[in-house]
Amino acid sequence: MSVMWAATSPESGMFHPVESRSEVKDLSDRFNDLRSCGQGYLEVRSPDMEFPVLILAFRDNHAVVHLMSDTERMSLLGGDGTVPSGAEVEVPIMDEPAVFTGNFVLDTDRAWELVHDFTHTWAAGPLGEWCEW
Repeated sequence: MSVMWAATSPESGMFHPVESRSEVKDLSDRFNDLRSCGQGYLEVRSPDMEFPVLILAFRDNHAVVHLMSDTERMSLLGGDGTVPSGAEVEVPIMDEPAVFTGNFVLDTDRAWELVHDFTHTWAAGPLGEWCEW
């Protein structure tokens, strides 16, 4: 199955915004490379549609998942209890650090499973509870 994606470069540590079209395995390989680096940011969508775009940003074992439904709407996926709701976690958004409360933090491996599921259905609703941002 083909996907469109853009991600942090493991070599430079900077977001490379040019989309690649590849099989899910190549996206998975990039995620694993970034996981080895300890952090990363990636955007994923269907090659047949501009939206929705699922975004995964993570540092170590903490991740945040965004959904761009269209050019005007962005939502955050509710957290999985990995971090207490009042705690704050910093993850890279493109090339800038961003802070999120535990309400929106997931375990990185769980977040990757959700991205992987998304690449098979292109449906974001079943992934969990979304909060428009």
